[in-house]
Amino acid sequence: MNELKTALVTGAASGIGSGVAERFLEAGYQVALFDINEQAAVETAARIAAPARRIVIRGDVSNELDVREAVAWTVQELGSLDVLINNAGIEIYGTVVEMSSEQWDRQLAVNLKGAYLFSKYAIPEMRGGGAIIHISSAHAFVSWARCPAYDASKSGMLGLTRAMAIDHGPQGIRVNAICPGYIETPMLEKAFAVGEADRAAVLKFHPLGRIGKPADVAEAALFLASDGAAFISGAVLAVDGCVTARGL
Repeated sequence: MNELKTALVTGAASGIGSGVAERFLEAGYQVALFDINEQAAVETAARIAAPARRIVIRGDVSNELDVREAVAWTVQELGSLDVLINNAGIEIYGTVVEMSSEQWDRQLAVNLKGAYLFSKYAIPEMRGGGAIIHISSAHAFVSWARCPAYDASKSGMLGLTRAMAIDHGPQGIRVNAICPGYIETPMLEKAFAVGEADRAAVLKFHPLGRIGKPADVAEAALFLASDGAAFISGAVLAVDGCVTARGL
């Protein structure tokens, strides 16, 4: 029987997902890195110096076949599935008037349906219990302009967290959410580049005086996956430098 624990991280090629994958590998977990950008995921997996075993799986989190095969491949290759981190996400800007229905559907398909699909197929494999961590956002509580679909998807993840924690607690599966604030990621850099956010303004909102790093979120995820969080389920942990405490 495989005694090593296995974590599957979606959106693992860059940003928060990359940081989470790296930290779990450093902690001795086997890690499956799932991303739609296979080449970037391969490069991320190769860059991480930790000796723990890792595999890369290409797929779209909103595609049920891709998700089902990814979970099966993880269990086949690594022997178990103990931790699922639903991190994959995109951000499409525009008011509800400006946004097409296709854009709305795509935003929720990746950010919310993807978490549902991976949970649907991962939970039956967590026969000895496990931990699921949804990476939501400070946008579940506070909003900037032109983010209705993103904010709806991230708020929805909190409802999903609570319901899943109730439904699957009897199976020994804990479900929690992390709400990162503004983190130094390619997504945030894109927002700065297209003028949807201003670096100086974002920095001003952080009482701690800095924008977060993927490692900040990774440490929180590792804790929630650990035995130290054995009585924590259905919870929401803000890792946001105090942004939601003061509001935007």
